[in-house]
Amino acid sequence: MENQTVGIIGAGHVGSHVAMSLVTQGICRRVVLIDIDEKKARAQADDLMDGLCHLPWPVEIKAGSYEDLKDAQVVVMAACGAAIEEDRLQELADTLKVTEEVAPRLKECGFQGVVVSISNPCDVIAQKMWEMTGLRVLGTGTALDSARFSRRVAALLGVAPQNVCAYMLGEHGDSQVAALSQITIGGQPLSQWMEQHPGKVTKDDLNKAAKETVETGWQIVLGKGSTEFGVASAAAAITRAILRDEKRVMPCSALLTGQYGQEGVFASTLCVIGRDGAEEVWQLPLNREEEEALVRSCEIIRRFVKEN
Repeated sequence: MENQTVGIIGAGHVGSHVAMSLVTQGICRRVVLIDIDEKKARAQADDLMDGLCHLPWPVEIKAGSYEDLKDAQVVVMAACGAAIEEDRLQELADTLKVTEEVAPRLKECGFQGVVVSISNPCDVIAQKMWEMTGLRVLGTGTALDSARFSRRVAALLGVAPQNVCAYMLGEHGDSQVAALSQITIGGQPLSQWMEQHPGKVTKDDLNKAAKETVETGWQIVLGKGSTEFGVASAAAAITRAILRDEKRVMPCSALLTGQYGQEGVFASTLCVIGRDGAEEVWQLPLNREEEEALVRSCEIIRRFVKEN
């Protein structure tokens, strides 16, 4: 970890909580916060530094500039426009302007690591960042949505969320697809579990859990103004997998190169995350209904990328 540096662009609610997750979990040695509001970035760095004496490992945290990112292994893109109504895609105009400012500066500073993009609309911005910089880019995508879905399925089954693999795929947005056919509990397919526990959980229950998953983000925004803890944890997990070359399999937004018949679009499916970012992009054996829904979700992302 001695030389592992993570830059975070955007020191607001999400960026600051990504930094907090990195620091409290001891994921990296240095954290560099960059924000157009330099005073805010310095304040966030100072606030984080105040907690170091209560942590078991040393971390250097500072407000910096793009020049500090030259030798960073990961940069987290967390700068974005304000959330608007109930559609992440409506954030696109503002966030795209921010991305157009960030991308050339990131490229000019000599950064050669992996970009983990959080900024919404996540899939579109991740693709735009990739197109503008040529760097290795992946988006947090449905890593957060899948965690939300797993939590709800676990509650239905009466087991811990860590024992459930339940994936949302496609857009990190309203068109995301619940891969019901691929849910497992402790390695057992959900379909088998349901046969062994007749009547305990129905497909309607699962569809309701999927619907609630799609709506959860906006319920949080309406309640407190932004989401921050969940997505920060997802970004930290992805960052850890890159820095430690974990080869961890998790859903995130990456460039599809033929999976599900889709090419040239960033969307979420299972990826193997390691030193080089999304090192493998997997195609799950979805049923026909799920795959058709995923194709529609990709078309929505593709349309917004093309139109902007």
